[in-house]
Amino acid sequence: MGVRSALLRYAARRPTVLAVALPGGTASRLAVEAELCRRGLPAADTPADADLLVVCGVPTHRDLPWLDRLGAAVPSPASRVVVPAAGRAADLLDTATSLLGTAPLAYRPAPSDDGEPETARRGDDRDGLRLDRLRLTLGPALPDWPAGLVLRLTLQGDLVQTAETDTRCAVGRVVLPAGRAPFWDEPALNAASGGSFVTRGQVARRCCAAHLDSAARLLAVTGCDTLAARCRRSRDTVLAGAPSARIVGELRATTRRVARSRTVRRALAGVGPLPRRRARAAGVTGPALVADGDSHDRLLVWMAEVERFGADLDDPRAPETGSGASGPRGVLDPARPPSAALLGVLPGLLAGVDFAAARIIVASLDPDLDELTSSPDRPETPHG
Repeated sequence: MGVRSALLRYAARRPTVLAVALPGGTASRLAVEAELCRRGLPAADTPADADLLVVCGVPTHRDLPWLDRLGAAVPSPASRVVVPAAGRAADLLDTATSLLGTAPLAYRPAPSDDGEPETARRGDDRDGLRLDRLRLTLGPALPDWPAGLVLRLTLQGDLVQTAETDTRCAVGRVVLPAGRAPFWDEPALNAASGGSFVTRGQVARRCCAAHLDSAARLLAVTGCDTLAARCRRSRDTVLAGAPSARIVGELRATTRRVARSRTVRRALAGVGPLPRRRARAAGVTGPALVADGDSHDRLLVWMAEVERFGADLDDPRAPETGSGASGPRGVLDPARPPSAALLGVLPGLLAGVDFAAARIIVASLDPDLDELTSSPDRPETPHG
């Protein structure tokens, strides 16, 4: 009992946290990540490494089975907390930590589903050999993973044979409040609709932070944790309203360090090439189209956009709306949001690549499934 109590007290002081984002929970995720950084709490890569499971967003009844399975994989003593809104992150983390220090929460086991790997089958590989063919599901709960995305892969050896995106975890399941838009697109959409006055600086601030967030997720998946943490700190500073004059130097230093990193270049070069002609034919707009290249090229475009937008964070002028609204992922076409096009090209980019490269390719596109969710004033856009 003495050892168990000591372990509980230690876990309560410095729990390892697995944060899981739900569709519609971007603001909550950002608040939780900023709070964990402020407290210096370590992040878990897998449920088995975690003491505390933090769910960012509002779960629906359809989320409960996979959240229960996820919670069951967290070893005891453990605690789970749901952070439905950004403003509640600090106090709910305090509550969860205090519960962790007294008694663990019980999780009810749930039956397995198609989230488990399928019974392996034989298939021919490129050399004519007979290898096991394995079906594997990634998502919806992985660190630095698009909220709500489920990716179904067929593997043969270490190569991806086929890939299918499943967005049922997002589409039609999250209803954004009336008048609200996906977090990263909100200022640009508000400016385009003319519903309220929005400045160029507000649009630039949200886009700058979005690119830093995407870069941080890609760098974290690549294993460049120090650079990822630096991008997250800059993102949080931008979102906190820091004036351009104070942060532009920090942004420039961050972007240059990322761009000049040989480690990053070696990890990303040649992974997931998307030529401009192919991107344009698939309806891709924004950074993935501009990059005209691989995962490293897309990262460099994000970094260039961070510097460009960083200089305009305080621009008081009204945004230009003649050519339509553009968010961090491209042109905000209601009929086909930019992330729908990114999801459309994803299976083709994954086919034939090493399994280790799959998550890098996903992170280098970083589709935002909130763009596909339904809202009271916008019809649902199905995909996948």
